[in-house]
Amino acid sequence: MRIGIGVVLALSCSGAIAQEAAPKREAAGLATIRAEQLKRDLTYIASDALEGRLTLQKGDDDAAAWVAEQFRKAGLKPAARGADGKPSYFQPVPLVEYRGDPAQSSLTLTRGGATVAWRAPAFGGAYRDQVDLTAPVVFAGYGITAPELGYDDYAGVDVRGKIVLIFDHEPQETDPASRFNGTGLTRYATARVKLLNAQRHGAVAVLLAPEPHRKHLTNAERSANITRGVTPRIPLATQAIAQDEVAIPLLNVRDEVVTALMAGSGAAPGETQDAIDARAVPQSRVLAGASLTVRLRNATRRTGVSNNVVGLIEGSDPKLKAETILISAHHDHDGMEACADPANPPVTIPADPVPCPRIWRGADDNGSGTVGVVALARAFAANPVRPKRSILFVVFTGEERGLLGAYYLAAHPLRPLATTRAMINFDMIGRNEEASPQTDGLIEIPADTSNRLNLIGGLYSPDYAATVKAANASVGLVLDDRFDHESALNVFFRSDQFPFVLKDVPAFWWFTGFHPDYHHTTDTVDKINFAKMEKILKLAYLSAWRFGETATPPRFVASQGVR
Repeated sequence: MRIGIGVVLALSCSGAIAQEAAPKREAAGLATIRAEQLKRDLTYIASDALEGRLTLQKGDDDAAAWVAEQFRKAGLKPAARGADGKPSYFQPVPLVEYRGDPAQSSLTLTRGGATVAWRAPAFGGAYRDQVDLTAPVVFAGYGITAPELGYDDYAGVDVRGKIVLIFDHEPQETDPASRFNGTGLTRYATARVKLLNAQRHGAVAVLLAPEPHRKHLTNAERSANITRGVTPRIPLATQAIAQDEVAIPLLNVRDEVVTALMAGSGAAPGETQDAIDARAVPQSRVLAGASLTVRLRNATRRTGVSNNVVGLIEGSDPKLKAETILISAHHDHDGMEACADPANPPVTIPADPVPCPRIWRGADDNGSGTVGVVALARAFAANPVRPKRSILFVVFTGEERGLLGAYYLAAHPLRPLATTRAMINFDMIGRNEEASPQTDGLIEIPADTSNRLNLIGGLYSPDYAATVKAANASVGLVLDDRFDHESALNVFFRSDQFPFVLKDVPAFWWFTGFHPDYHHTTDTVDKINFAKMEKILKLAYLSAWRFGETATPPRFVASQGVR
């Protein structure tokens, strides 16, 4: 899907306009945000010494320890408590790491005395525990229950004790007049939300299928484009929160599985999708006679603990300091891999200048965000005046493994989410957006992105967007909201602001865009645009001040209204 640049510019504030001076009370902190310091910090965070910062590995633990030490030096208060009950900069996140065993895992359909069995790649996915279950199958449309949109795929069907088959994404996603945020995505379109919804309705497992008449790549195809040319020899293991609220498995199934399951149901998969999309009316039904056996096995399984790093600057107002502004990023990335044959190092595209061992350095993703949070923590700590509201600085663990640290904090908040007024989340704020295999043909990239910042989340808080635009008068970036109006890349779901959107917090992802080095070993410090990064962080500093001071904080808007 292509999004015209005309959509973008309504939010833009041209860098060519005369810039306003920042208020004097904010000036001291603003002056501490310098490109030179950002480069020094990022050179360490993205160094080979941290081995790609893979969650539950030493390099990522070292990165978290560095962030905690910077918070301590700046004078932030520890915002968590350790196992000894004492204040700590670490919020422990208990994890389970497991590796599915495709050879021992299967789906088996029984209908009318006949059986058909599937193994990978007809289906994919794994679960933290061994699974053996047999149950009837119910088709539940897109798997969405959205009362404020007047839509419920579960109305009229009983899925208790059953396996649910659902489509990915959401109805009418190419229709600008759709109640589902037009051509953007609502928070109901992501797999985790669909999974939890099925679980609440009593389902025992979920099968997630690409829409039959999709106008975008499947998630597997999109992921393959991202990693093309640099896929690890041994795929990374899956990780999950040890006591996550998700308690049933989700499996991704291909078109042939969907066709077989829906055979004899009254309409083919594509016809069913068309019927739903025509008027946004559910077509859910029991798939008569279909009994499915799910067998999942893991080749390996272990537990471990990683950490969110959390520090607090208390607000200056006796009453409003109980309210929170959240500034965040994630410290983890994709790790490293030794060469199987050092004499014949692997060929990678783009070419890795240091190919053996291969290290996913993650300078932009998300070393840039990590050092950005540290820079803002120093800036607010150095400023002699504090905002009225408190600021919680968080650098999450496990984002690359499924937003794990963010989901954990959202489920175990250190300060009440009901009075968290805004969240600024940095993820990849160091580059100029460029064409890449992931985005080719799906979204239009402006010719010049050297002064451009993408803001993602405006459909759920126009007030937030307006506040940042006003602050931008003294910075002069071009602000871009294209990713709020596309549904092919799933961008809205893909960083740590999203778990907080699910909790009705006005939360935006600050993002400079994709590029060919995204999730490649070539995402290195020498390619960072530090001057642009400095401007972005200054805008975030000024925006956070406004969030922290305003008498009327940004509102969260649950629905854009039925169009």
